[in-house]
Amino acid sequence: MRVVFAGTPEFAAVALDALLAAGFTVPLVLTQPDRPAGRGMKLQASAVKQRAVAAGIPVAQPQGLKLDGKYASDAAAARETLLAADADVMVVAAYGLILPQWVLELPRRGCLNIHASLLPRWRGAAPIHRAIEAGDAETGITIMQMDAGLDTGDMLLVDREAIRADDTTAVLHDRLAAMGGRLIVEALRAGSLTRTVQPAEGVNYAHKIEKAESVIDWTQPAAVIERRLRAFDPFPGGVATLAGEVVKVWRAELAEGSGAPGEVIAPGPVVACGEGALRLTELQRAGGKRAPAAAFLQARPIAVGERFETA
Repeated sequence: MRVVFAGTPEFAAVALDALLAAGFTVPLVLTQPDRPAGRGMKLQASAVKQRAVAAGIPVAQPQGLKLDGKYASDAAAARETLLAADADVMVVAAYGLILPQWVLELPRRGCLNIHASLLPRWRGAAPIHRAIEAGDAETGITIMQMDAGLDTGDMLLVDREAIRADDTTAVLHDRLAAMGGRLIVEALRAGSLTRTVQPAEGVNYAHKIEKAESVIDWTQPAAVIERRLRAFDPFPGGVATLAGEVVKVWRAELAEGSGAPGEVIAPGPVVACGEGALRLTELQRAGGKRAPAAAFLQARPIAVGERFETA
């Protein structure tokens, strides 16, 4: 079977690794163009491109795939490259571009998507983050036959994964990435799979995570803030100010106590919220590194009565 692969971040790279380890022929990889990254803002290849280059697989990086769009010339070149790849199926995982109809119809078996949610619970760009933020008890991977809609295609395979009380997006991401790799190999080896139409009820949209969401609103319940901190780790974290200094809060645990939202009510530091309180367990000063609360407090003691403000 000839499998064209389209993906960009590490989540997708894990699936590409699984396909190659399973012995599938991958004649072509599509991934996003190199982007500036790091302090030097140097162009950096995606995780998928790095894996493909290491494996000697040709890589295409069109800026767009619409034949009548802004990047029509890129799309036309990509079409010729895809036709030459002669794919039986395209596997898509966190690619970052919407596939137009001509792409969906090009491979003989169409396009299969590895989606990190129990569809239709979380469609869209950030299903792992939003599942943790919402307090979901479980999530999983859905292998979906892609159609023209946004994560609306028929479901082929589903596997479930419990969301643990201490899961961050980074930790849960790695478990789901491994599950996605295993499940797509299973789907391709199965040949024919039963297609299940997604339920019309229970649809939610997992909006892309924005940096502005890092601002901590201390008037919210402690349980809500704690989930958001785990959902926004490793990006964008939680941000507050303390005596005018910007402080990042990475981890916290539920604690007893009450007071004015943002007020430090006990050593730890324990901070009052709109409902309940949080013991902050991992923090970061501007220009510094993430540190356990004990190490942070050695450099910057926090007294009872001080107040964390919304940044």
